[in-house]
Amino acid sequence: MERIDCYLLYTGNNDIKQTVKGLQATGQVAQITLFGSETPANRLEGCGFISASNPFGSQSLKTIAAQAEAPYTLLYTKDTILNLGMFALERMVHILEDSGAGMVYADHYQLKGGQQSIAPVIDYQQGSLRDDFDFGSVLLLRTDALKETASRMKADYQFAGLYDLRLKLSQQYELVHINEYLYTEVENDTRRSGEKIFDYVDPKNRNRQIEMEAACTEHLKEVGGYLKPEFEHIEFNRGNFEYEASVIIPVRNRIRTIRDAIRSVLTQQTDFRFNLIVIDNHSTDGTTEAIDEFANDDRLIHIIPERNDLGIGGCWNLGVHHPRCGKFAVQLDSDDVYKDEHTLATMVRAFYEQNCAMVVGTYMMTNFDMQMIPPGIIDHREWTPENGRNNALRINGLGAPRAFYTPVLREVKVPNTSYGEDYALGLNISRRFQIGRVYDVVYLCRRWDDNSDASLDVVKMNAHNLYKDRIRTWELQARIALNKHEFSSK
Repeated sequence: MERIDCYLLYTGNNDIKQTVKGLQATGQVAQITLFGSETPANRLEGCGFISASNPFGSQSLKTIAAQAEAPYTLLYTKDTILNLGMFALERMVHILEDSGAGMVYADHYQLKGGQQSIAPVIDYQQGSLRDDFDFGSVLLLRTDALKETASRMKADYQFAGLYDLRLKLSQQYELVHINEYLYTEVENDTRRSGEKIFDYVDPKNRNRQIEMEAACTEHLKEVGGYLKPEFEHIEFNRGNFEYEASVIIPVRNRIRTIRDAIRSVLTQQTDFRFNLIVIDNHSTDGTTEAIDEFANDDRLIHIIPERNDLGIGGCWNLGVHHPRCGKFAVQLDSDDVYKDEHTLATMVRAFYEQNCAMVVGTYMMTNFDMQMIPPGIIDHREWTPENGRNNALRINGLGAPRAFYTPVLREVKVPNTSYGEDYALGLNISRRFQIGRVYDVVYLCRRWDDNSDASLDVVKMNAHNLYKDRIRTWELQARIALNKHEFSSK
């Protein structure tokens, strides 16, 4: 039964011939159309062609939606060989029909350097707003849902067309993950996870990011989750603080780096009193003894928790709720350092100048020896006072170092996790308060093999992304509820 119109990305790669042959052999395909900026020198038998200077731009996708005639439409977003599993298309169609979804996508295998590995993906949810959400390369849509969704696409994006399409699709239809391995794709991006995570802040991708932000902002307005640039004012007079600021370092087994981190704090030059709170989470490698080398400095508070169930966030809670914690709590990871002796003063000054409950600085990526490495300086200039807190729902991080007005942080509290806790705080705080920015480099972020995200397997990466999507879902739900309450009270 020929129930599927297929649209395949074409870049001139001859691998497309094998993909076409495999699709035709299924008996499920009504028509196959190639789309791309490179016109085929020789038309493939049985294939049409759509000329598209921006293959995943809005106009290309609207053309596909208008042309599709079969009940289902398949988009293949890679130009390498696609090998379908046995009865894979039938399975995808069945689940699409049974679930009533607008689109299905599936777990799959990847070939990297000739080696096959699993590539599971994660469930889509309300907060899956990242523009780099991984669906895999095979998307099967109900054609009627595709056409209806395309009719609601207002903007003409060069880069964000597919992102805009799936956001709008999710407003009316479910996007269903089939947790079965249904095909094999070739993966040419062999970089480690720690290299990929900074693609969105690479300056060469700036035009793309501007479009993605616009698409996300439009989506938030349409679902009721957009927040206007209106913020609560802070007087900074809550509490009775002995210290103006406290640097907080959670640490476990960082013997190679903890001394550098501590020194970078204790050498800070300020016109206010500050201290350093180190939460030593039961280190066993000599880190505890290294911290004690600085015991003669009364600014250092060394805490070993009584509990043994604390992640990084739980350690932060211990530090923030310590009676000697300062008015502002400033982050420093145990394997990083401040750029110079002025970082702390710069971060504290930003609170008063920008009237904010949280400040995020700018950092430079370095190797272990603190020499700059790509992508270099990461300043998160996508954050703007007008739209930063909305765009924060799209991106996966806010930057470093992070600093907080302690009374607000004590109210919100830090999730007891070791990944994403800072991002959760940023979203929560930005719901009510302005987040200030420092665009000068104030922090050196060391990348080395012991970084928590240096090289993660796909299962761990998926767990991280699922959690951050969940954080975004909760925050989006809270913002929608807030807007409804404010609307009803007017």
